[in-house]
Amino acid sequence: MAVKMPSHTSITRLLSPLVNSFRTVSLNPSASLAKPSTIRSFSTSSTHLAPPNKNAKQADPRISLIRYHMQHPKTPRPLKLSRMRALRHWTIHRAWMLARRKRKEAEENELQRMYQSMHSACEELRLMDPPGSKDAGRLYRIAMEKKGIFGHGGVPIEYARAQTDTPAKEPWNHEWTR
Repeated sequence: MAVKMPSHTSITRLLSPLVNSFRTVSLNPSASLAKPSTIRSFSTSSTHLAPPNKNAKQADPRISLIRYHMQHPKTPRPLKLSRMRALRHWTIHRAWMLARRKRKEAEENELQRMYQSMHSACEELRLMDPPGSKDAGRLYRIAMEKKGIFGHGGVPIEYARAQTDTPAKEPWNHEWTR
């Protein structure tokens, strides 16, 4: 004969009074149960998330909205990792950051190598002819001219206007018709 296991909801219903009684237990062992002001719950949320005082000035609606959604009963509680899980999370995060840093440093080293190569090639072009000759630095000047690379009458990208638009003075033209 098989034993029927209770469902999750029935277990939760049975344990909820017990959990609620644990929440009202005082954290201070010397506190008297007769004083309701010393009874604290096991809640980890800070007091600044509590609803604002009714007598206080009206709070910013954005803050009220944030508080509403953070304290809503259906909002999931923040994750609380155990020590081992937090350690694994931290280790994986550090390994990922190290891998990203290595990749970024490799890219920077490659760009530095390419820049040094171009710089040395330009120096070779500049110093190819003797300093007193008529053609001294001629190939270097030709290489730096950039003739025709922007097309006929083109403008270098460095001189182009910013590709962003500013907002219109009138957001919507209601008089516009076809």
